[in-house]
Formats: sequence, C-alpha cells, structure tokens
Amino acid sequence: MTDLPMTFPHILIDNAKKFPPTKAAMREKDYGIWQSYSWQDYLEQVRDFALGLASLGFKREDKMAIIGDNRPQLYWGLAGCQSLGGVPVPLYQDAIHKELHYIVDHSECRFALAEDQEQTDKLMHLKDEIPRLEYIIYDDPRGLQNLKKDWLIAFTDVQEMGRKFGKEYPDYFMDEVNAVKPDDMSIIGYTSGTTGNPKGVMITHRMIADCSRGFLEWDNLNEKENVMAYLPMAWIGDHIFSYGQAFCSGFTVNCPESTETVVNDQKEIGPTYIFAPPRIWENILTQIMIKIEDSAWIKRKAFAYFMKVAGRVEKKRIANEQVPVGDNILYQLGWFLIYGPLVDNLGMSKIKVAYTAGEAIGPEIFEFYRSLGVNLKQLYGMTESCAYVSMQKDGEIDSESVGPPAPGVKVKIADNGEVLYKSPGNFLGYYKNPEATAETLEDGWLHSGDAGYMTEQGHLKIIDRAKDVNKLNDGTLFAPKYIENKLKFSPYIKEAVAHGMNKDYVGVFIDIDYGAVANWAERRHIAFTSYTDLAQRPQVYELIREAILKVNKSLSEDKRLKNSQIKRYLLFHKELNPDDGEITRTRKVRRGFIAEKYGSLIDALYDPTKDSVDVEATFTYEDGQTTTMKATLKVSDVDTF
Repeated sequence: MTDLPMTFPHILIDNAKKFPPTKAAMREKDYGIWQSYSWQDYLEQVRDFALGLASLGFKREDKMAIIGDNRPQLYWGLAGCQSLGGVPVPLYQDAIHKELHYIVDHSECRFALAEDQEQTDKLMHLKDEIPRLEYIIYDDPRGLQNLKKDWLIAFTDVQEMGRKFGKEYPDYFMDEVNAVKPDDMSIIGYTSGTTGNPKGVMITHRMIADCSRGFLEWDNLNEKENVMAYLPMAWIGDHIFSYGQAFCSGFTVNCPESTETVVNDQKEIGPTYIFAPPRIWENILTQIMIKIEDSAWIKRKAFAYFMKVAGRVEKKRIANEQVPVGDNILYQLGWFLIYGPLVDNLGMSKIKVAYTAGEAIGPEIFEFYRSLGVNLKQLYGMTESCAYVSMQKDGEIDSESVGPPAPGVKVKIADNGEVLYKSPGNFLGYYKNPEATAETLEDGWLHSGDAGYMTEQGHLKIIDRAKDVNKLNDGTLFAPKYIENKLKFSPYIKEAVAHGMNKDYVGVFIDIDYGAVANWAERRHIAFTSYTDLAQRPQVYELIREAILKVNKSLSEDKRLKNSQIKRYLLFHKELNPDDGEITRTRKVRRGFIAEKYGSLIDALYDPTKDSVDVEATFTYEDGQTTTMKATLKVSDVDTF
C-alpha cells in the first residue's frame, strides 16, 4: 500500500495514466442524456479549474465552500482546490442562512463554488456579511447571466482563465500538486450539530485514502463497480463513497439528473454498490408499502404471504442454518412473482453489496431488504473516523450489530459503556476548537459518544447515544433510538421521539409520514385540509395505535426492554424540521432542543388527567422568515403486553 499514491491529486493523475479513454470515471444525466467523462477528462477539467483558481489568487491552505446537488463540476472543483493545497468545505444544500453563515465564516472560506442560481443566491447574501469571502463561482448559468459582478464568475470562465494561465506557467499545476503531502489537510467536514453548532472535522489525504482502500478490500470492490452519487456532498459517507473510493478503485460515479429522478436513473445504470443512511432505506420502504396498498386485493395478499416466507428464509440464512425444502421452493416462486420484479423496479438487481450507515437502522427494515435478496450490510463510523470503524462480513450478518472492527481498527468499551476506538481514519482535530478536540481524542482513542458492547462473536453492537441511554424509574433500560427505529418500520411513521428518562413509562411524539398517511386517508374517503388536520383525525390515531401495538408486542419479548413499552403517545402537528432546529441535516433528533421547545407536550404525556394539549408552532422557511400557528393535540393511551 506504501507504493500507492496517497494524495488525491496524485491518485487522479495515476488514474488518468492507468485507465483507457473508454473507461468512464463519471457520468451525469443532463436533459435525459447520460454524459460520460474518462479519467483523462476528469484530470483535464480539474487542472483547468485549479489553474483558474490560481489566476484568481488562490493560495495553499485557502478554504473553498462547495454547495449543491451531486454534479461533476462540484467534484472537479473539490479536486481542483486540493490540487493547489487548498481545503474544500462541503455544505448541506438545504442549509438555511444561519447555518451557512456559521460554517462559511468559521472555516474562513475565501472562495465558494455553487451549483446553480438557488445556491448562488444564498452565498451572495453571505458576501456582504463575511468580508473574507472574495469569489463566488457558479456552475449552472441559468438566471445568472445578467448579473455582472467582478467576484461572481461562471465555472467555465474560471476554466478558460486556467487554460490561459497554464500556457503562461506550464509547470505550475504539477509543482503545486507535488507540494501536496499525504498528511496535509484534504477536507473539513462539518458535523451535523446535534447538541449545538457544528464542528469542523479536519481530515488528511492519507486518512481518506487508507480508509477508502480498506473499504474496497473488505468487499473486493474494483474499477468495474457502478455507483450513484445522490447523497449530500457535505456528508462524510458521500465523500468516502463518491470521491475517496472512486479515486482509489477507479470505479464509475453516476450523478442523477435530479434528486427526484434517482430511482429511475438508478434503474438505467444498474449500480453494483450502494451506500445510504437508514432514512433512505426507510423512504424506499414507505414508497413500496404505499404502492402495495394501492394494488389489487390479490396482489396485497400475495405480497404479504411471500414476504412472510422471505422473512423466515432470511432468518435461517442469517443464522447460517439449513432452509427447509418447502420454504426454499416457496422462496424461488416468490422470487419469480414478487422479489425479483420488486428489486428490478428499485434498480437494485445488479447490487453486489449495499451498506447502511450514519445511524442505527431498525432490525425489521434491515431484514426486509435482506429478505428480498439485497446484500444489505451495516457499517459503523463517524465523520471523525472517515466512517471507518466496523463493518459486517458476508456470512456473519446480524441485524442488531454493526460487525467486527475493520482492518487496522481497535475498539474498546469504557467503564460507562461508551465505545472508544483507534482507526486509520481518526481525525486531526476540530478546526479552531482545541477544547472539543481534547474531549473527543484522548491518548489516540476517539470517544464516540455512543453506548455499545462487543458480542460473543466479536461484533460491535451500538445501543444508542451514550448520553441518551438511561433508565425508567423502575430501573428498566431506556434506549430511545432503539424504540424509535422500531416505530419507523411502519410506513405511516416518518419520525418518532421517545421520552422516558426518569419517568414511570415511555411516551412518544409521532411524526406521521404525510405522503403515506394522506394516500391511506384518500382511499378511505377521509377528508382533511392540512398536515395538522390529518394528523389529528381519530382514524389516523387508530392507524398509528396499531403500529405502536406491534412495537409493544416486540418489546414484550425482550426481557431487558419489556417494561419500556409505549403507554402514551401524541401525533405531532408538524414535521420535525432541520430549519426549525428540531433535527439535524442528517435527520438526527436534537433531543435537548425538543425537550426545551416542547416541554408542555412532554408534561401532557405524563399527566393522566390530560387527553389533549394546546401548542403554538413556529415554522421557518429557507429564507429565514417564520410563521406561527396554533393547534390542539390529542394525547392517547395505548395497551401494553
């Protein structure tokens, strides 16, 4: 591994020499047509952009913000920035003004690269507030052609400037690339900020390269793989997957036309490898269940019957036990009638391996996909470890663990149950935050903040965030995320927030999945006017009660958790929203914020005399404007087993 190039500009140059012009490094669907770029094309685009930046005065260690959907130009911009020894700072494309201001200002960005007019407008609002931000570069010119500013430049114009600069200084690009070292900072990835402002995680070229190669070797992935780049570029998962692993293996990255066309575009490409957080798998499952609900009676019955067969077969396969002959025959029939067409319709028929990471996935959701024949596996990691801590092995799958430590990783459990690890991907520290760095990194061990333990098989099992795991008043273990994930197996539940710390029982807030519940209501001729109106309908409360009863039944079968069954619930009046600070951009619940904001609702869950509670809700739009509404929410009891 030591002979391999260790900086991404050098890896790119190596790929351009190694792979023929017929080998696609990247594809993008634009106006319905797939455009293909070889590794040589990739290098030329990066070089022209890097030299254009140099002509604008870009220097080593300068920071460049990058915001937008997955576009080749944004990946080229990222590599161009790194080629000059600069540090890219990817931003979440749906971030609101306050969030963008904090990160762009905190990271000291001099340059910014935006996908289109929407993202450029956000950055232009920041320019007056952050004098350090000198240049804004945009890719898609629609709506921006008539804006004449010295500091606002089209991506193609920067490349044209680069070509002129390159003729004047022919050795400049290679001199700069050769000055970049493996232990230089390659990117600052900001955390999702569950407990406050996001922190800037400093990661080097060597860390990303070592971890990317570790992933590839683990599952024998090579240059023949096809992947879809559709996850936020600000998420470490996309950076490792669509950038690090793509460079280190030479496989092809495909950018969909838009976020709405991902599934259709995926069907055309037939990816062999998928990486997605649980919310993506949950959303796909919800869409499947909506379509099944809309189908004919006979199809619904057949689906339910054969999914039970698939579930039985998968449980045997996971346990490495012999599948009974009868179930084997039924599974083959189910593959012909149900599973095969469904997997093909999802564009997953060529999948060699699929990973889920970012947070815990509900065991039921995990087993659902595996029962369809999708080789879905769990991995565990954080931005601070380049997502590289533990991964499941083929033949050693467990729906409730995240596999053994990855090669080169050491894991230990602290006395308080917190997971600590040493990984090749362990970060340098938090940018301009030595106090937080000292709290997280201690003698080379990274404090994950997650509670877990090692199973008898040597696999890591994550229970919840360490600070969230607690006990009910009777001493029963209370792991809110575990309960919430079970609830989200229902296609009608989008989010859930469980309460119970130092309480007599568990109560939950439920966020209905508006699309799924609206579809269900329309088929039953239940009239409604809005999200709030629909959520408070008695029939919807009954629908959610049935889902909670299934979860309670499952919890009752676990000796440690049977007393943590849900006794009271209410349906939220609005969707939990990152713009309102209730969840992060990666859809992690900000419990402390919710407890403070909705204290009266929590009190109502634990007041047996109350069957309703008044609430005043504030909604935040992307431009920062707010609106307020009032609602009365029903509080309902539910049976336990």
